[in-house]
Amino acid sequence: MMNSNKINVMITGASGQLGQCLQKLDGNYHNLNLCFYESEKLDITNKINLKVIFESKSFDYIINCAAYTNVELAEKETEKAYLINAEGVKNLAEICEMNNATLIHISTDYVFDGQKKSPYLEEDATRPINEYGKSKLLGEKYIKEIVNRYFIIRTSWLYSSYGNNFYNTILKKAKIVNELSIVSSERGTPTNANDLAGFILQLISHKNMIHGLYHYSNLGEASWYDFAKEILRLEGKLDSIKLEKTDNYPTFAERPKYSVLDKKKCLDLPDVCILNWKESLRILMNNRQ
Repeated sequence: MMNSNKINVMITGASGQLGQCLQKLDGNYHNLNLCFYESEKLDITNKINLKVIFESKSFDYIINCAAYTNVELAEKETEKAYLINAEGVKNLAEICEMNNATLIHISTDYVFDGQKKSPYLEEDATRPINEYGKSKLLGEKYIKEIVNRYFIIRTSWLYSSYGNNFYNTILKKAKIVNELSIVSSERGTPTNANDLAGFILQLISHKNMIHGLYHYSNLGEASWYDFAKEILRLEGKLDSIKLEKTDNYPTFAERPKYSVLDKKKCLDLPDVCILNWKESLRILMNNRQ
């Protein structure tokens, strides 16, 4: 039975990297009762499945970590990307509105076209240039149309020790190659998923009612080359691996050249502190087991 004195939270997509980072924080927030659901157990595209699980417990929040995140494959598996990133999100918005619950949804910097030269604000015009970004933007639109109590959190270049991401890829390659060629023409901000997880749980724990759209990433900006260089430096491999810049790494999906997010709105919230991406990366690598 749920503890009525706690805030009851459903977390979808619990086996993804953000879901695993949230699981790691379970127990740190004593006023929260976190219930984790992997996609195999809770399919957000299945309305009946979602309704049965949601109504079996009295949830106050849904944190949606379920997403189709393969930017390349989304160009070919477009229908699947929209099913999860848009229609599934629509289902979550509807169940939240029907039950007076709050939806916390994770979106992306890829809703922008990358033509801006300064950090993107929440109110800046969106114009995604790939199917992944388009599917995520449609999910945002559904939320705004359907549910009153929501937090849409756009983030960028998410990484952690879990799952397939740039950080883990560089660490793996550093063990087997002596030369790496990394894109330097795209600029954004690497974001430690552990930091994002902490921010989300803080929103709930503090009962923040300033709902709406937020940008959250670590502070600062970098190219993928800069990110790789810092990973290798902290790993002590910078001298043993030849790291080269490239502007022409072939990809099927077009990507924004600049997608740094402005975090002022987040930083104006009570008790929110955001680390620079280099500092957060250092902390993660120092705390590896």
